[in-house]
Amino acid sequence: MSPEPVPPPPRPGGDCGEPLAQRLERADEAFRAGEYGAAAELLRSALAGLAGLAGLAQPERGLCLRLGDALARADRLPEALGAFRGAARLGALRPEELGELAGGLARALGRREGRLRAGRPGGAPGEARGEARGEARGEPRELLGCPRCRRLLHRPVTLPCGLTVCKRCVEPGPARPPARRVNVVLSGLLEKCFPAEGRVRRLAGQARSLQRQQQPDAALLRCDQALELAPRDNSLLLLRAELYLTLKNYEQALQDANAVCQNEPLLTKGHHVKAQALSALGRSKEVLKEFLYCLALNPECNSVKKEVQKVMCEVFFPASENVHQNLTSSIQSRILNSRLKAQCASHVNTEPLEEGDSAGSSKNPSEKSDVFRNTSSSVLYFILGLHFEEDKEVLESILPVAPSTGLKRQFPNDLEDVHDLNGPGKIPKKEVDSSPQRNMTSNTGESPELSIDVTDFECALCMRLLFEPVTTPCGHTFCLKCLERCLDHAPHCPLCKEKLSELLASRNFNITILAEELIFRYLSDELSDRKRIYDEEMTELSNLTRDVPIFVCAMAFPTVPCPLHVFEPRYRLMIRRCMETGTKRFGMCLSAEHAGISEYGCMLEIKDVRTFPDGSSVVDAIGISRFRVLSHRHRDGYNTADIEYLEDEKVEGPAYEELTSLHDSVYQQSVSWFTSLQDHMKEQILSHFGLMPDRESEPQSNPSGPAWSWWILAVLPLERKAQLAILGMISLKERLLAIRRILVIITRKMNSRQELVNSRERNN
Repeated sequence: MSPEPVPPPPRPGGDCGEPLAQRLERADEAFRAGEYGAAAELLRSALAGLAGLAGLAQPERGLCLRLGDALARADRLPEALGAFRGAARLGALRPEELGELAGGLARALGRREGRLRAGRPGGAPGEARGEARGEARGEPRELLGCPRCRRLLHRPVTLPCGLTVCKRCVEPGPARPPARRVNVVLSGLLEKCFPAEGRVRRLAGQARSLQRQQQPDAALLRCDQALELAPRDNSLLLLRAELYLTLKNYEQALQDANAVCQNEPLLTKGHHVKAQALSALGRSKEVLKEFLYCLALNPECNSVKKEVQKVMCEVFFPASENVHQNLTSSIQSRILNSRLKAQCASHVNTEPLEEGDSAGSSKNPSEKSDVFRNTSSSVLYFILGLHFEEDKEVLESILPVAPSTGLKRQFPNDLEDVHDLNGPGKIPKKEVDSSPQRNMTSNTGESPELSIDVTDFECALCMRLLFEPVTTPCGHTFCLKCLERCLDHAPHCPLCKEKLSELLASRNFNITILAEELIFRYLSDELSDRKRIYDEEMTELSNLTRDVPIFVCAMAFPTVPCPLHVFEPRYRLMIRRCMETGTKRFGMCLSAEHAGISEYGCMLEIKDVRTFPDGSSVVDAIGISRFRVLSHRHRDGYNTADIEYLEDEKVEGPAYEELTSLHDSVYQQSVSWFTSLQDHMKEQILSHFGLMPDRESEPQSNPSGPAWSWWILAVLPLERKAQLAILGMISLKERLLAIRRILVIITRKMNSRQELVNSRERNN
């Protein structure tokens, strides 16, 4: 902060005729509009005018506090401190009244130490400011680093989103995911590639566990052992500082905390621990400075703000000063009243005062000296800014002109900066690289090269390289397709048998990002071979004439809806493959006693699949074409077949005219039969098969024949043999004649039944 000139006393003359309430209202409006300087001058003018008109030497305490808040918001900190010192003489200040002054001091400290954007205010050393995958991670240690603490992964846990972090970095709170176990594959890789680092992290974990168990001596021993292996580890230094605080060894705690603050000046927790050590040593001004660092790094932390306000009361407003003092002697009252009345009377001709002058003072030097001597302790003396130099010196002792360290600190410029920086993926690359511990260089002298082979990433189910690796909550990693097939049979982990019902219900099979990145980088040739095999399998499964998947269940017809409840593991696999290949098609056949499946079937197309928590599903499908089975076999438990598609033979000339006439006649006959049904029967048919399709103007437009003919065949009460025989016909004329014969037989039976009922009614 550059030296500021001593402000002259305010010139309230222009407002002396304005009502006090109106002046205060204008001050409030200016404050709400962000014009803090104008609000401060209006409040100061109101205070001076109130004291001058009332003949008082001491104004209202609440107005003093409002003036201090406005000056603090305007970053006129020495004057703000003076206003609060004046308020302290009217009544003891409470820490909660110093919120604006605390914020102003934190902003000033941030400007003095440099105004580059900081990352997210940290809680752990080297905490990351984003978790975006787009950040370049070139070095092996960076690739295996935790995206939250920016250190080498320790006890890696894979979250449901696919991101892998340290177990202790899993964010707490109501949105915290259910407890997940350590990723077995990645944990084994870390132990293999970084054994010394693993020992350090284990010792640190033991130390933290002992700390939670309130065994500081044992925890300190583990911490010292870890620091022998990694002496520059800031998290260990910070942990040891906390342990020293517990053991009341404040000098050692201060030494470790100071080292952390020098290495990582953006670490909020480092400054907080340092402040605790300084507080125990009774160094209040330094305590305030460290808490101000914390507030500058994290302006929205209420707990830190409360600490700052509490220490400010002790440093700026000690008990000897922070009490009510009666300073309204008759001499002081006369002097102040004369000065204030002079200000109001001469507001038109009043000129700005030179530095060191005071408005309305006597031209006699001795009289002027008496005025200052008699008003040195006056409240208005502070409010009018006449203690400016003294207050500025007090602040300079807390906020030195030169930065305290050689490091260039980064602080949020204001609250808007903080909000912007909390969003993921908004940190420039250069800032990520410049943060301490970002390179995660080994402190144990280990080689950064990774020795990875296929066995490190082998699926325990297919015994091949992991493809689309997915990690379960119990920490085991499998190929996505392998895991899905296992869950078709039972909702348990294939290795440890832990229940995976929630995973099955949510279908949250997100790829484990880190495992995929490591395989892509270090096993690229093996991954190419694995992907080629997978693509060949998908191509083979996509063939719609050879090895077509067959669902052996019921009769299906072209253009007719066919909803299915799929619950058997083999058919769950079959439907999933149909969706993955993109064909969304499978055949439907009847079972045959000797042949296994029927000779004819219908190809179905999947329109929608609704999966239930237990893994079963309802498949909405519709028939599209007919086929004849040439040969069939099994694949992974379900039937497949080589097929040829069937189409109706087309006719022309007189045969076509005869076909058209027959088509129209059978259609009308079908409509009449359906209309004659009882209402409850019609409702059941319509709810299952939908409305009867309209008559088509061109009977041969569809290779499988008119849609209405298949609808009536699905509705008619026929035996499966009869349905299957009609399905295999490739002559539309024969199929229409068969429908006519069936309708005649059914109509006769219906009429006979009705006559029998009528006869019984007559006899009764």
